Amino acid sequence: MITIVLAEDHRIVRQGIRALLSAEPDFRIVGEIGDGLEAVQMIERLKPNVAVLDLMMPGLGGLEVAREAKTASPQTRVVVLSMYSNEAYVLEALRAGALGYVIKESSSDDLVYAIREVMAGRYYLSPPLSERSLVTYLEKASAGARSTYETLTLREREVLKLIAEGYSSPEIAERLVLSPRTVETHRANIMRKLELRSTAELVRYAIRHGILPQE
Repeated sequence: MITIVLAEDHRIVRQGIRALLSAEPDFRIVGEIGDGLEAVQMIERLKPNVAVLDLMMPGLGGLEVAREAKTASPQTRVVVLSMYSNEAYVLEALRAGALGYVIKESSSDDLVYAIREVMAGRYYLSPPLSERSLVTYLEKASAGARSTYETLTLREREVLKLIAEGYSSPEIAERLVLSPRTVETHRANIMRKLELRSTAELVRYAIRHGILPQE
């Protein structure tokens, strides 16, 4: 039996994916959630065989969840679900530890196949991504891997995402139940660790790393 945690913030989409996967006799959905931070906690608690993660979610995006999953549940294989087929997001997903990357416009069978492939320890990219050599993607991901993002704490990643989304420090403090001073401390640490000098640079960084969607 392949146990699966499903993280997708749109309830109707999540229900559709759940129905699709539940139709497979050897698949079992052990948890589903619509928030990235809660997804990390669920993966750590349930230790599923596979985590299917939407690229863009509240709290933490799918790439951040994938990075955290490597520590929270190393045996869990990650499949990222995304609306975006551009190379930058694929590379970031591979750097984050995902084995599968499935475009939401793909056929329903594509996600099922991806889960079976990653369970077998193989990488899977859905068409049209698969038309390009997987070796090329992996070489680029390895050559371009950045360690600076990995130095951020989970809380700093939350703050980074909210800053990039345009929230002010008082608004972030309210959402995360922190003091504004604590948020400012996190902001300063983020800028220092990532060697950024302005909010505009932070936003560009977030887009480049798949934390925010590209326009």
